[in-house]
Amino acid sequence: MTRRRTKAFGIIAAALLLGAWASNGYLRAAAFVIQASGMQGYARKAAAVETGTFDERALTIPWRGGQLRARLYVPHGTSDRAMVLVPGVHAAGVDEPRLVQFAKDLASVRHTVLTAELTDLTHYRITPRTTDMIEDAALWLSGQREFARDGRVGMMGISFAGGLSIVAASRASLRDRVAFVMSFGGHGDLPRTLRYLCTGLQPDGSKRPPHDYGVVIILLSVADQVVPADQVEPLRNVILTYLDASRLDLVDKNESWNTYQRARAMTASLPEPSRTLMGYVNDRDVNHLGPILLPHVTKLGDDRELSPATQAAPSAPVYLLHGTEDNVIPAIESSLLADTLRGRGVDVHQLATPLITHAEVDRSATAAAMLKLVGFWADLLGE
Repeated sequence: MTRRRTKAFGIIAAALLLGAWASNGYLRAAAFVIQASGMQGYARKAAAVETGTFDERALTIPWRGGQLRARLYVPHGTSDRAMVLVPGVHAAGVDEPRLVQFAKDLASVRHTVLTAELTDLTHYRITPRTTDMIEDAALWLSGQREFARDGRVGMMGISFAGGLSIVAASRASLRDRVAFVMSFGGHGDLPRTLRYLCTGLQPDGSKRPPHDYGVVIILLSVADQVVPADQVEPLRNVILTYLDASRLDLVDKNESWNTYQRARAMTASLPEPSRTLMGYVNDRDVNHLGPILLPHVTKLGDDRELSPATQAAPSAPVYLLHGTEDNVIPAIESSLLADTLRGRGVDVHQLATPLITHAEVDRSATAAAMLKLVGFWADLLGE
């Protein structure tokens, strides 16, 4: 970001945080956005006026299938709405650095945050029981009156966990326990999203080159349908090594590079057709890999419990936040889901913004985009 733009954001932030015309909720939302986008200088100093300290601790919480790893972030002093925040498809789960920072940013503006690890998503599997985990995490937090004083909580899901969170919020057990549910870069219809990842074709007929990460996850899931039985486990082992390299890229570039090289070496030892498929993965070649996987994606995502567009509508307000240039789950997914839910009488708040990539805040954006994002978060944090 240029010095001129950084200074401009600082002036805007100071005006937001110090302007007498703004409500406390708007000021707090501005502080959250400034922190989440990594702004420094004038902006960060202005945000400090509205942020506070918090405690963080690890714990386990019950769900119908056992226990879930979790982290709890509790602000010092008064806490506003308690929230469940669940991560998307990522091996690090509740330890994923961007999720941790997101939870801390929310806690710093006086919200208790529970992050719950969705076991299947840490193994790159999108399953109906993941929705059960989200439901049970929200039920647990809503029963902790120390944090959820009125017995209601907010629910927030990132990436594929966003759509699953809306499905969970629509269930009868949570009907009166959810203050709002938010999907951050999430899907409305899973089979439709998987088809996009294989083809780059969006529901309106437009093309957007998809991110290669999506087809790698699909290949992992349908390996048993595209290679002989004796090749399934070896192929999946190499894919997991490749995905581990991708995960490490956020925390250790050298180790990530070494792991990528190990994946390439493992690829060379694979028999055909696994070697060719893994070669497409290593080369990030969606154009060749996508058509091979496309015949299998409808079955992969056909469980209605995985798509909020095919479920009963939640009674709570729904917030849909998406990056305009998202090429993992395209922004049109939120737009179509918003239309579907509004048709069912749901109070929907939707924003597609250039300030977001895929479920991650990008600091480079116009002042107008920042103001819209602050307004979105002001409404959500005020629920």
